[in-house]
Parts: sequence; C-alpha cells; structure tokens
Amino acid sequence: MDGRLLGAIIAVVVIVVVIKRLKGEPLNARDLLVPPVVLTAIGIVSLAKAQQVTGTDLAWVIPGALLGCGLGAVRGSTVLLFEKGGALWQRYTGRTFLVLAGSLVIMGGFGLLATHAGVSEGARPVQLNIGVSFLGEALVIGARGLASGVPFAPERPRR
Repeated sequence: MDGRLLGAIIAVVVIVVVIKRLKGEPLNARDLLVPPVVLTAIGIVSLAKAQQVTGTDLAWVIPGALLGCGLGAVRGSTVLLFEKGGALWQRYTGRTFLVLAGSLVIMGGFGLLATHAGVSEGARPVQLNIGVSFLGEALVIGARGLASGVPFAPERPRR
C-alpha cells in the first residue's frame, strides 16, 4: 500500500478516535486495545521492511518508542472515567489536550535530535509513534478502569 494512502487512513482513524473520546464514549476492551496494537504492528512491520536500518537507528527507535509509550501513559492518567448506564465511559479533558500538546513538543524535539544524529527516515515510522503512544494511554486507562470496579461497556454488535 502506498505510504501516503496508509498515512491518510491512519490520520482519519486517529481523528475519529479523538473526536469520539472528546464527546465521551463507552469504554470497552476491544476499542481500547485494538487500534494501538494494530498501529504499533503496522509501525513494526514498516520498520522491519525499511531499507538500511542500522543499529544506531534502533538505538534511537527503541528509546523513542518507550518515551512515546510513557507520554501516552501520562495522557491516559488525564482521561475522565465515569459510570453511565451501569458501564464505564471515557472522555478526554482539557488536561488531556495539554498533555498531548506537551507530548508533541517532546517527541518533536526527540525527532529533531534523531535526525541530527543521522537516524534514517525509514527508521522512524509515524505509525509506530502513534501506536505506542495510544498503547501507553490504553494500558493506563485499562488499569484505571479495572481498579474502578465499574464494568467495562459491552462490545457493540457488529453490523
């Protein structure tokens, strides 16, 4: 698949997820975990297929992925969890967007450092960065949801 098409699809998915979470949505395990796992997997496959990825590249990619996951975890701590209709719901807050903005600045700075260190473009897949960030968020939200004692929302029936 063309990289630009894949990037456009991923951008649309991320925008839809953020809009849904801004409005508030039921929190179910599938919706919480599947998107970040899929994006992370796509990023890993992109990295594996990249030409001429060196050990130096990986020395930047791995800490960058851990940083992204950690920043996602911080963002996950700002998401409002609440009970509605006997099930757990989630909603992004103003603090969530402040953390998101700070994360973008931090990851942008990390990316600039990586570029100046000579890390190749193929060793920095956007899908991996977005995926690990949402994965960190999902892990924290999931743990908070389990600790709340409120049941996760049931999965919506497929059409």
